Amino acid sequence: MTVDRILPTDEAHDLLDLATELADRELAPKAAGFEERGEFPREVLRTVGRAGLLGLPYAEEHGGAAQPYEVYLQVLEILAGRWLAVAEAISVHTLSCYPVAQFGTDEQRKLLPDMIGGELLGAYCLSEPQGGSDAAALTTKAVRDGDAYVVSGTKAWITHARVADFYNIFCRTGGPGPKGISCLLADRATPGIHPQAAERTMGLHSSPVAQIAFDDARVPADRLIGGEGMGFTIAMSALDSGRLGIAACAVGLAQAALDYAVGYARERQQFGRAIIDFQGLGFNLADAATQISAARALTLAAARLRDAGRPYSLEAAKAKLFATDMAMRVTTDAVQVLGGAGYVADHPVERYMREAKVLQIVEGTNQIQRLVISRALAKG
Repeated sequence: MTVDRILPTDEAHDLLDLATELADRELAPKAAGFEERGEFPREVLRTVGRAGLLGLPYAEEHGGAAQPYEVYLQVLEILAGRWLAVAEAISVHTLSCYPVAQFGTDEQRKLLPDMIGGELLGAYCLSEPQGGSDAAALTTKAVRDGDAYVVSGTKAWITHARVADFYNIFCRTGGPGPKGISCLLADRATPGIHPQAAERTMGLHSSPVAQIAFDDARVPADRLIGGEGMGFTIAMSALDSGRLGIAACAVGLAQAALDYAVGYARERQQFGRAIIDFQGLGFNLADAATQISAARALTLAAARLRDAGRPYSLEAAKAKLFATDMAMRVTTDAVQVLGGAGYVADHPVERYMREAKVLQIVEGTNQIQRLVISRALAKG
């Protein structure tokens, strides 16, 4: 189905046309094979980067396209509809560029053109084996030793852990709580950084997720981002943007599931007519279409607040919560529309359903989003 979009500029229309063309040519034909092999599509991401789609929200002086976030998210949605693992990789990479772009020194920002252009791939190292939702309780330590920080500890659930070229490491340089956390930018080749075996995940098989062990890794002190004690502020600020990226991915995935289910329901005949003509199924698809439109509107409304420089953390939490819960419902219903055919890998909806689940977990579980929203309500 064609999505009727209102975009701010003609350039934005051209970008979405480019994204659609690239997604149809480079992503859609390759997704199933890479997922089956569990192979990370590094060259595909380079292609996306060289097309200028990795740096859309960043400044032109750093190699970006200076596009509003509402445009970037709609590009992400289009890509997610063809291959979620690539769209999620772009969202994570955009998140990984954020600390340097927003809080870095002029010297650190010299790295941005290669980061934004896709020649360097990033990872965002916040979660730990014993501390996922409670990020302020992280235990990975960084001790100053001359002109370097010595980092020790373990990070968990790190997208791109085994394939990234740089890591944002959130670590404890001070006392307990959020004020003792800092952010370091480390190169992959740093001695003492040891990505572990990839996790065996339910979905996104082409996206490697793993723990990273830091064994007295020496990170140059000039790679400290934003000063000591700024890490938690950086992390939370980045996650607000990252949650919108995941919401957009959820919308794109759900749209793909709906489109496939509608196409199947138009063709599948039972009792002498197309199954889409049965109210029990047709109404189900109508609900899905409505939920997708609502999630898209909620996500873009939050993005427009961000673009206007207004507070948007609460709306980002709402968008992430609603869009990812919606994607889980819609992909599950798409499997049901196909019946037994939906349960086999011959059709992509079974993969869409498995992939949707992770979107309710990453960038803050949906329980955390509800906590953010309910606390805001309590404060009035």
